[in-house]
Amino acid sequence: MTDTARTQLLVIGGGPGGYAAALRGADLGLDVTLVSDEERLGGVCLLRGCIPSKSLLSLTELLGDAASASDKGIGFGKPDIDLDAMRDWKRKVVDTLSGGLAGLFQQRGVRRIRGRARFESPGRVSLQDADTDEIRFEHAIIATGSRPIPLPDTGFKDGGRIMSSGGMLEMADIPGKLLVVGGGYVGLELGMVYASLGSEVTLVEMTDQLMANADRDLVEPLEQAARNAFATIHLDTAVKGLEEIGDRVKVSFEAEELSSETYDRVLVAISREPNTDDLGLDVVGVELNENGFIKVDAQRRTSVPNIYAVGDVTGGMLLAHEALFEGKVAAEAIAGKAAAFDVRAIPAVVYTIPQVAWCGLTEQQAREENRQVEVTRFPWHASGRAVSMGATEGLTKLVVEPGSGRLLGMGVVGREAETLIAEGVLAIEMGAVARDLALSIHPHPTLSETVGEAAELFLGSAIHFHG
Repeated sequence: MTDTARTQLLVIGGGPGGYAAALRGADLGLDVTLVSDEERLGGVCLLRGCIPSKSLLSLTELLGDAASASDKGIGFGKPDIDLDAMRDWKRKVVDTLSGGLAGLFQQRGVRRIRGRARFESPGRVSLQDADTDEIRFEHAIIATGSRPIPLPDTGFKDGGRIMSSGGMLEMADIPGKLLVVGGGYVGLELGMVYASLGSEVTLVEMTDQLMANADRDLVEPLEQAARNAFATIHLDTAVKGLEEIGDRVKVSFEAEELSSETYDRVLVAISREPNTDDLGLDVVGVELNENGFIKVDAQRRTSVPNIYAVGDVTGGMLLAHEALFEGKVAAEAIAGKAAAFDVRAIPAVVYTIPQVAWCGLTEQQAREENRQVEVTRFPWHASGRAVSMGATEGLTKLVVEPGSGRLLGMGVVGREAETLIAEGVLAIEMGAVARDLALSIHPHPTLSETVGEAAELFLGSAIHFHG
């Protein structure tokens, strides 16, 4: 006899998009069931990505502060690195947040089933490795996320030395020599973590620049910091082959200055692909785009009217906060609310030292689209707070529409960029003009003043810097 469960809303996947959809759906009165093959809630972001990496990056920042404190008259001496204690700290952070999500599910009455779901029809999924055989539903939300892509002819295996970001975050050891393949935010963040712990880090990037999707003026201070932290950085360099030999990895390169070298571990952080395989999407007719991501409309509805999709599996910027927002939109649409994913500014933050953040239209995008914009830059060496913190490498920039003065984009490089960018997001979403930012009194002395100062530069009324 088949064990069948029934629900109004079935959510497949327990990451940010999935759990947000489930909780919002429950708040709107829907009977919600969430299926995930993970033991705990949170998905890659909480369990093997955003949260554990930021837990370690906070320690990296602490090590950097301690090292630079001697210039300010305080000496801490050589740090004592306790890898077991660091792992415990990371685990405690993850356990606390994942446990909090479980509590929220219990409070909302969301049913959780561990297993793998596969569509058998537009109203039914079968389950593998679960106590329940199938679930019949009225609506479904696919939130199965994405996974890292290995280099050709290689893969990621448990205990292997060719590793994804998730494997590196397990912190099996501090490798003497670490190769990072990929100059995006994942490679830079984890490269900085291990460099701060004592690894000799080499980074290779196949294009001619780090952080290819960010404006150059924002990346320059980060690239300088990375070159100081890493042993070497090679641009325009591709990896030709990887071979594990005992406890080492032999790497061959497609570059004249690098033929082959051996490393203790290799982190491959080149891209991600959607988890759409073995979901039965072809059975029900859910359409994919040319890159394998699920096609959705503004309500996150797929080509099948009662099946929605959110988060990494639909493409976009592949960011947790984007997935969270999409999950809530989908749940509200299913509950009959007026909802759509219609945003002007999705913030991106790179948690390196220094941090880099941007939102809205970038200067690079404006140039590619032949859009006329005015750009103002306020350097932090003219900020009293930045000088007092020893953070003068920072920069705050605004991308403004000529004539109207409407804010189209904002970028920040420097300490606390993760927080400063929120003002830009709000201003862009509200249709604010530069004068609005300039006439908003920012507390002194703070880094937030640099936002108002950048707006004053556009208006020609800045007093602390003459660009």
